[in-house]
Amino acid sequence: MKKSLLTAIFMIFAFITHAQNDADIIKVGDQMPAFTIVSDNGTQTSSASLKGKVVLINFFATWCPPCQKELAEVQQKLWPKYKDNKSFQMLVIGREHTDAELAKYNEKKGFTFPLYPDKNRAIFGAFAKNLIPRTYLIGKDGKVIYAGKGYTEEEFAELMKKIDAAIK
Repeated sequence: MKKSLLTAIFMIFAFITHAQNDADIIKVGDQMPAFTIVSDNGTQTSSASLKGKVVLINFFATWCPPCQKELAEVQQKLWPKYKDNKSFQMLVIGREHTDAELAKYNEKKGFTFPLYPDKNRAIFGAFAKNLIPRTYLIGKDGKVIYAGKGYTEEEFAELMKKIDAAIK
């Protein structure tokens, strides 16, 4: 009985680990996928327009508690430091959200950085299958130099260091 229980626990752990690894489509060293963000009003932002910049892409959802913590850090520490840097671009993308939902959310939270919609997961789907928050830092050469899942203060500090190094 103990042996079969241990085997079952091991199989569940292996499945979860495999499922989490399968969630990653884009990894460090990969080229940033091509995408175009289309707002409800028709405004478009394409990945091609970001060429030569350090790009931070963050996927979140308004209902996600770790996302809320991370975005508060972005507002307090990251955005004020990099918002005026011409070599830096930040895309905070609401997975499965419309412009209207994001505007309402932003009004409530008071963020000063723009939020972009991805109502059909089209952009998120080019990067990952599941799990948010997700953060990708793209170097000036268009390659991923950092990929993070979830949120911790330590990882956020590491991200800030990577942005500093990439901008230089």
